[in-house]
Amino acid sequence: MYVTSPASGGRFPAARLLGFVLVGSLGALTASAQDTAPKPSPLAITGDLRLRYEEDWDSQTAAGAARTDRTRGRMRARVNFAYAFEDKAWTAGTRIRTGSTHSQQSPHLTFASDDGVRDDLEFVFDRYFVQYKKDEVTAWAGRNSWPFWQQNEFFWDDDVTPTGVAGTYETEAGKGKLTSVLGAFALPDGGYGLNGNLFGAQVRYSAPIDKGRITLAAALHKLDGSTGADDLRNRNGERDYLLGVLGAQWSAPVGARTLTLGIDVFNNFEDYTAADAAPLAPVNADETFGYVLSAQYGQLKNPRDWQVGYYYAHIETFSVNASFAQDDWVRWGSATQTDGSDGAGHELRGSYQLTKSINVVARLFVVDAITSVQDGKRFRLDLNWRF
Repeated sequence: MYVTSPASGGRFPAARLLGFVLVGSLGALTASAQDTAPKPSPLAITGDLRLRYEEDWDSQTAAGAARTDRTRGRMRARVNFAYAFEDKAWTAGTRIRTGSTHSQQSPHLTFASDDGVRDDLEFVFDRYFVQYKKDEVTAWAGRNSWPFWQQNEFFWDDDVTPTGVAGTYETEAGKGKLTSVLGAFALPDGGYGLNGNLFGAQVRYSAPIDKGRITLAAALHKLDGSTGADDLRNRNGERDYLLGVLGAQWSAPVGARTLTLGIDVFNNFEDYTAADAAPLAPVNADETFGYVLSAQYGQLKNPRDWQVGYYYAHIETFSVNASFAQDDWVRWGSATQTDGSDGAGHELRGSYQLTKSINVVARLFVVDAITSVQDGKRFRLDLNWRF
């Protein structure tokens, strides 16, 4: 069957005309659907929850007094908000977390304890920043996460968020990448206060080696102290520090999983007197060197993945600033401030991925102080859920 084209006087097969109509209709419907389909939201909301069982035992203070063994149930909740502007290069973000407003180190709250101690429910906005990221350049201003690469938290606790500006530039270098980072910050004193400043620089090189990868990093951080800190202990906010940090990491597949080996070295180039060390004992004035050795086998990406790890750390009193270093290994300090230095010991870790977003992590810590008889043992079991 044919139909006549008035414009040309010619004839077209009816089947072909029907095909044109169907194709045209399908195209119109597709365009209409694309016009009415909702665009991706520029606002992204993510977060995580943690439930923790924690036990401390066989511990004594620097004066040799025995601490009471302790068992606690703890929790952490964090929610991130990130807004992407239309050009995609600019974003704005903020994060709210649980945790005492007197702590810059810990977002955890105690909800159960054998000694009856419970924490009040408090929240802290610990991130609020504007960031630019395009090609090789990343820069941000505000309060944000530590911008310098590290493979553990012995030098800087991931929960400690400085306020200031940071810039990162990444470029190709041979078979690898060379990354430079600069930053200038006001340092936190509790959840919201500021005390003292930090100026930092780091150079990092990462490249493939055979089937593995090696990363080398060198950094220098100058901390200018200031009087008047409300929450920081032991004049940690008042004292000046000049801290050099070297890190090296190698990872490669071994069998069906990945083996990762790491080493970190910390050195404080400041020359302290006994007066500088006060209120700590004069013996601490020369305690300015630290190092960490680590090994991990496995990965946590997919359900039923597992990982085991071992760390040995020797962190002298002033090799890091204890108020900004890790708060996991020891019970030393106060209810809201951990003295995360002057210790040497071991961590054994085992982790298992239950689902894509849920895992469990078990950690055992055995630590002795370097300059006193203070010591302790700690076990933690964490259930982590990302959403």
